[in-house]
Amino acid sequence: MVTKPGPDRAVVFQDASLLPWRTVRDNVVYGLECLNVRRREARARASRFIEMVGLAGFEYHYPYELSGGMQQRVNLARALVVDPEILLMDEPFASLDAQTRELMQEELLQIWVKAKKTVLFVTHQIDEAIYLSDRVVVFSGRPGRVKEIIPVAIERPRRLKVKREPRFHAIEDRIWGLIEEATERNRRTVDQIDPGS
Repeated sequence: MVTKPGPDRAVVFQDASLLPWRTVRDNVVYGLECLNVRRREARARASRFIEMVGLAGFEYHYPYELSGGMQQRVNLARALVVDPEILLMDEPFASLDAQTRELMQEELLQIWVKAKKTVLFVTHQIDEAIYLSDRVVVFSGRPGRVKEIIPVAIERPRRLKVKREPRFHAIEDRIWGLIEEATERNRRTVDQIDPGS
């Protein structure tokens, strides 16, 4: 049971939530400072993850100087640098434009291969869930319960073009079917409660 924050898990939020008065490097080392890691070691670790997320050369830039996608990369580096056992990602690409979102999905897979972390990724985008995952967990409506766990048997490494393949669409159709089934059930329930509407 989780009762308080701990170094075994890190969160990447929907908004980058960077500290505006800190540079990229100083935002990334923030978690290490909280863990009392020595400054020299913290900076060395930060440099490694800044490079991993493709931001080498931007260490001394402030958040306002970065695009939304770059800010999310800083957010991701900040989470990875503390070496968590599990990475919790709460719709981290939701605020990005469609093209940047697709590119960030591809980049996340490359970072995942390098970092070798377990990731729990929350998203409402079905194609994003399939593309990134080994398993997609579909939840029911209120109260939220696991409705079904769908394996994604698509080999890695994956490229964005896999989203256009029939096997990808078959998984997508299965998930949409579960969502439509739940929506229809909810509609019938509402009709029973208020038949006049």
